[in-house]
Amino acid sequence: MDAFRDNVVVLTGASRGIGRELALQLADQGAWLALSARDAAALDEVAALCRGCGGQAVAIPADVGEEAQCAALIRKTVEAYGRVDTLINNAGISMWALFEEVTDLSVFETILRINYLGSVWCTWHALPHLKKTRGRLVAVASLTGKTGVPTRSGYAASKHAMVGFFDTLRIELAESGVSVTVTCPDFVATEIRERAFGADGKPLGTSPVQEAKVMTAETCARLILASAARRDRELIPSLRGKIGLWLKLFAPSLIDRIARKAIAEGR
Repeated sequence: MDAFRDNVVVLTGASRGIGRELALQLADQGAWLALSARDAAALDEVAALCRGCGGQAVAIPADVGEEAQCAALIRKTVEAYGRVDTLINNAGISMWALFEEVTDLSVFETILRINYLGSVWCTWHALPHLKKTRGRLVAVASLTGKTGVPTRSGYAASKHAMVGFFDTLRIELAESGVSVTVTCPDFVATEIRERAFGADGKPLGTSPVQEAKVMTAETCARLILASAARRDRELIPSLRGKIGLWLKLFAPSLIDRIARKAIAEGR
């Protein structure tokens, strides 16, 4: 699959986890990458790896929680490559705490700015360029954007907002040639849970999940790129997610109980 050969791809959250794997797999296809994240050193490392495996890559450090930096990311991409063919909104931060135990409410604003508003801002600044190329918009949301999950209230809210925004945008852009693919991964083996906000607003430092039992970032990235290449409207990568969303239509209380049990067991 070389759907992204010579395709100019803007990828946020590219320094680790799913974003890092997306970058490497896109480079394998010969994409022209504009990679962004807050960690400049880690981003430079990923960009070098991408260039080493056949892709073109520029590192553009940015905090997508600031609109001006989102605008600069798109502007610098166009300066480097002349166009934008694909925007993958992947940057994200999580939380892991019961709502009533949260002592630092600022985490909710931070999560919304990075997960939701960052996607809105990057998309708004990229859209004129994407319409010229009849390009692709890809949102890396989450299964928590489809259903509530205990201890994830701020994260789930941001991902619900993300799903609603891109589902609406898909309708608005139906005649533009720009496709909108919303992906909703289940748990994936990345560092996002170690870096997630705890009740006190500080990173957890350790993962509450049995990481060895969840989908790898490599597999998740491969499924996302295949779905984006086909210009699918939506991707639910895990079987558990597909079954769970179907059951939610008929037995929502059952899904609530399953979610509580899964979180309690770290799976």
